[in-house]
Amino acid sequence: MYRLVFKRLLDFVLALLALVLLSPVLLVLIVLGAIKMKGNPFFVQPRPGRIRRKTGKERIFRLIKFRSMTCAKDKDGNLLPDEQRLTGYGKFIRKTSLDELPEFINVLTGTMSLVGPRPQLVRDMVFMTDEQRERHKVRPGITGLAQVNGRNCIEWEDKLAYDKVYVDTMSIVQDIKILCVTVVKVFKTESISYEGMATAEDFGDYLLRTGKVSREEYDRKQEEGKRILKGDK
Repeated sequence: MYRLVFKRLLDFVLALLALVLLSPVLLVLIVLGAIKMKGNPFFVQPRPGRIRRKTGKERIFRLIKFRSMTCAKDKDGNLLPDEQRLTGYGKFIRKTSLDELPEFINVLTGTMSLVGPRPQLVRDMVFMTDEQRERHKVRPGITGLAQVNGRNCIEWEDKLAYDKVYVDTMSIVQDIKILCVTVVKVFKTESISYEGMATAEDFGDYLLRTGKVSREEYDRKQEEGKRILKGDK
């Protein structure tokens, strides 16, 4: 009953309460973000969500966060590397997890849950095995089992293994424990990024760097991800 009914009800009530209570903070961040980012303070990106029963494929939804990187480009019109676009303001809201606050809107609309596997990129999803993609049997979460066990400081395989464990063992007791540990870790600003990297490494890039996929397979999967985003499934 928790998985089918009460989890969604709890998500809705707590997300609505959070948005009301945090509205002054959200307003400040909207204004400050618009100034610091010189425009739209929000970052919206397609992410794979829960698998649709009718199609058996992941629903692609739009994740909402506060923007932490500028849109600065080089002379050829390509975005500069993440470390060059990540501002001091961006580092601060990432370190304090304030950039995640708009995701309560995703929870309210039902595309996300408070607790669940973190929504990765579509270009990450295409590199996952069928077993790893079972993480998409449930709504993605603002926080999850992998986040309280290392977040971005653990290897991709461990992260995806934690997601699978969560899907298989979901319960209200476990969700409460994860939420409590998350609050502690947010205040301690732990495990924000992998050592030596400004932002988290894509799954495909990790597999290519460690020699677990060939360049040919890497390129083929990248094209598959682009087709999914275009709706050519």
